[in-house]
Amino acid sequence: MSTATATPATPARSHALHDSMTMLRRNLKHMQRYPSMTISIVVTPLLMLLLFVYVFGGALGAGIGGGTSHADYINYVVPGIILMTATSGAVATAVSVCTDMTEGIIKRFRTMSISRGAVLSGHVFGSVIQVTTVLALVTGVAFAIGFRTTASPVEWLAAIGLLLFLAFGLAWLSAAMGMGAKTVEAASNAPLPLTLLPLLGSAIVPTDSMPTVMRWFAEYQPFTPINETLRGLLLGTSIGNDGWIALAWCAGLAVLGYAWSRAVFNREATA
Repeated sequence: MSTATATPATPARSHALHDSMTMLRRNLKHMQRYPSMTISIVVTPLLMLLLFVYVFGGALGAGIGGGTSHADYINYVVPGIILMTATSGAVATAVSVCTDMTEGIIKRFRTMSISRGAVLSGHVFGSVIQVTTVLALVTGVAFAIGFRTTASPVEWLAAIGLLLFLAFGLAWLSAAMGMGAKTVEAASNAPLPLTLLPLLGSAIVPTDSMPTVMRWFAEYQPFTPINETLRGLLLGTSIGNDGWIALAWCAGLAVLGYAWSRAVFNREATA
């Protein structure tokens, strides 16, 4: 009578998952004990929200569509600020990974029986959880200052899924940047273009109001279709092909970031 035996891949996957959860708990405890980075990624989108609503909102709103009201401009700009919030975790991830690399803890992990992918996975999933918390806070403030949405529960779930997918891809990309940086300062600067790129899209003003060259760049950079998809889900505007393009960009960022970060990590492991 034969007995079934577990395949070698099963305990390996279980081991990797357990190690990933351990690394995730480690990073969450670091965030709890040293909240300055979390506070900084909360403050930046909140300042942007208040700046564009209360300082520039009247002028920008009047210039959109021949005289959009201040209340309408709040609805227009909030999806863009929420998108910027989803990108804000990139800096924190890069700094966290670079700190581990420069302080030598990664070398210590390499001497232990730990899945190599678990170290990076812990940083990435910790970043996604951090961004989720910040998204909830910024969205709450947006509602408090007058943002109103027509989204159904399904559309809300789709919007949240899109934002977390983006945060996941950017976390892998920023992890690679953090590993490649020689100093924490360099790591904090490397992802900044990713966090500011939404401003050069349709987050603040429609792309058709921009000069020709700037409009071309804004329409074809990754964050414009993501922003238009998010705006369509929350406000009921037309999405068209932007939804598929947004998903393709998020998937591309995730694949690129994962491949790049694993390549750098493996290279450092053999150095």
